[in-house]
Parts: sequence; C-alpha cells; structure tokens
Amino acid sequence: MTAPDWLKAAAERSAEDPASLAYIFAQYRKHEGKSAEELAAMLGCSLTVLDELCLCRRPGQERFAEHLRMIGERFSVDPRRLAAVLRRVEVLDRLPSAGNGRTSVRDDSYLLAARDHSQDDGTDT
Repeated sequence: MTAPDWLKAAAERSAEDPASLAYIFAQYRKHEGKSAEELAAMLGCSLTVLDELCLCRRPGQERFAEHLRMIGERFSVDPRRLAAVLRRVEVLDRLPSAGNGRTSVRDDSYLLAARDHSQDDGTDT
C-alpha cells in the first residue's frame, strides 16, 4: 500500500517549519548526506511512517522525554534513535557552515568534549 500523494506533499512542505520534525529530518539529511530511505532505516520505519512523522511537532524541551515516548509509541519508532537525530541537528545547526549545506567542522572533531574528573573521589573538578 502506498502513501497518499497529499502525505508526501505535506511532509515536504512541513520541512520549512523549524518547529516540525520534517525540518529536523531535512536538516539531518542535509548535514549527514543521507537519503530518506537511509533515515527511515535508521529510525526503523517505512517511508510512509517517516512522512507521517514529518507532520509531528518537534518535542518541547520542557517535556522532551515524554514527547519522545509518545511519538515512539504512536509510530513504533525507537525514541532513543529519534532523540539522537534531534540532538545531532541541534548541535549541527549551531556549527559554522561550509557553504554546501554541510558543516565546516570535521565529522569527529565536534564529538569531542573535555571533562575533568577527580580520580580520588569521583567528582568533577
């Protein structure tokens, strides 16, 4: 069974709204160079479900985990995978652009974070 034509069109139009998951998915695909098929496979859903997800609002920060759980249950996707896509886009959107839609930072360089730990008592310093 194929998705109705209006669903694909609505999903594409939703990508213009930063408050939608369609925007998040479009940015993720742009930054990561992924196809819709690859993103759907990563989320563990079909292309039709991906289009349906595109029509959802972006989870609010104040109830992020609850919203992810609700979306995950409704669409049978892993909320952790969806959260990874959301957080990745939040980070990548704040990095400088190379002008081709991708970041100018090497893929692994922004993943590094420095944190000091005290070996003696296990607390951060």
